[in-house]
Amino acid sequence: MNKNVLITGASSGIGLNFSHKFAESGHDVILVARSEGRLLTLSQELESKYGVKAHVFTSDLSKPQASKRLYDELKSQELQVDILINNAGFGLFGEFEETEMSKELDMIQVNITALTELSKYFGKEMVSRGDGQILNVASTAAFQPGPLMAVYYATKAYVLSFSEALANEWGPHGVKVAALCPGATKTGFSDAAELQSSKLFQSGVMSVDDVVEEGYKQMMTNNKTVIVPGLKNRILTQSIRFMPRKLITNIVRKVQERV
Repeated sequence: MNKNVLITGASSGIGLNFSHKFAESGHDVILVARSEGRLLTLSQELESKYGVKAHVFTSDLSKPQASKRLYDELKSQELQVDILINNAGFGLFGEFEETEMSKELDMIQVNITALTELSKYFGKEMVSRGDGQILNVASTAAFQPGPLMAVYYATKAYVLSFSEALANEWGPHGVKVAALCPGATKTGFSDAAELQSSKLFQSGVMSVDDVVEEGYKQMMTNNKTVIVPGLKNRILTQSIRFMPRKLITNIVRKVQERV
């Protein structure tokens, strides 16, 4: 049975690959991003290639009320969201006293506020129906503090904690909630966050194809709540549980520094 899958940040990176993955699997997709041109091109490609419906909604989720407007637009078109992929998000590199506050507030709005609002709006309907799935894109950054990307790491810690709590609350109501926690991944994210020259991204990254394949499989088939793609990333996130927090923070600082 075809389901409607809403994907934020659908025009590039992980969101773009999820759009192809769900369409290839026979699901209709609701594509959300800021770039109307990219979305229209993607919509035409998905409909032509996979024979599904691909709806386009342009929205800048860094703007207050954008999430509510998006929800209202979908309601007005009587589009039910069966699966929600909260993928939109971005990061920013630099010493906290030197980075731009406006960018960090936009980051909080997208990474936390919009994700929370969309989960609330569509999640309530899923609970009422007794069926639905939400995948929130977090990061391995969620498992520890992140000097030189302090706000970004903190936002992803919120996403992970929030997702695990909702999974517990809504599981008995037939709604599955999961957090996808990729490590360094080859997408446009690293360019936007000015990370290309950091030791983290110089030490090796996963392909976006591998991240999405793992996320899709664990979400749709294995019903996992916390999904960490890649053996190296899984070992990392488990090992830091046994290390002093101050030591972890110092290690992250060194890994984040530019080469």
